[in-house]
Amino acid sequence: MKQTIGWILAVLALWHGPLDARNNCDEAACAAVKEKIRNIESRMRAGYTRAQGERYEARLKEMRAKRRKLCR
Repeated sequence: MKQTIGWILAVLALWHGPLDARNNCDEAACAAVKEKIRNIESRMRAGYTRAQGERYEARLKEMRAKRRKLCR
C-alpha cells in the first residue's frame, strides 16, 4: 500500500511541471487573443465601411470563441 501511494505521489510530482508550462502557455495565448480583440474593437470605434464591418464582426466572433476556449 505504501509503495502504491509513493508511486502515485511520484507520478503527480512529475506531472506538475508540464501542467505549469501549459498554464503559462495558455496565459500567453489568452493575453494575445485579448489584445487582438481590443485592436479590432479599437478599429471599429474609428469607423468602417459595411464590408470592413462584416470582416471585423467575423474576426471578433472567431477571437471571442478562441478566448472562451483559452481563458479560464
